Amino acid sequence: MHEKAKIFLVDDHPLVREWLTTLINQEPNLIVCGEAEDAAHALRDIAAKQPDIAIVDLSLKGSPGLELIKTLKAKLPNVAVIVLSMHDEKLYAERAIRAGARGYVMKRESTKKIIGAIHQVLQGKLWVSDQMTAAFAERFVGGQRGNSESLISQLSDRELEVFNLLGRGLETRQVAETLNVSIKTVQAYCARIKQKLNLSTAMELLREAIRWNEHEADD
Repeated sequence: MHEKAKIFLVDDHPLVREWLTTLINQEPNLIVCGEAEDAAHALRDIAAKQPDIAIVDLSLKGSPGLELIKTLKAKLPNVAVIVLSMHDEKLYAERAIRAGARGYVMKRESTKKIIGAIHQVLQGKLWVSDQMTAAFAERFVGGQRGNSESLISQLSDRELEVFNLLGRGLETRQVAETLNVSIKTVQAYCARIKQKLNLSTAMELLREAIRWNEHEADD
């Protein structure tokens, strides 16, 4: 009998972890070996349990998922990462792959797609949706993105995290605490975001961040 591939879950919603555990453990060749709700516990337990795959959400308590992916790639390169997120793949899939993920699946996808992604990554392949595969190909041959999407895509990973947190209603101090940086650093990020998005004031930045966050939620 072949040994089952070990899967570790990183998501700050207990119900999502419970649902994924049930789904994955139904597969004859897969087993969930552990779970965590934040990056600190995830790093510790993944290092201890050495899973084949870590399934990571991008919105985690205390530390953004992209940072966790980069740390896992640097410290535990043998652990493949699949992102399972509610965030729009058009903006986040490429960032996640660049950070070191081997797959990106949106939470609205079918359970069949999630299991398919796990099996494909276990075979050493990348997994993104057909739409993203087409978008990557189009960009490769010089295709252009839409204007507003193009502006947002100019933000660095860290700037996008700040923009996202502002849109979720966090104040500058709370953003600094969440990202474990100084308030002055967050202010510097905000200045760069305003410049890249052609915004003049902090109020314009806040309005745009909230509008974008609501659009993400609607999608």
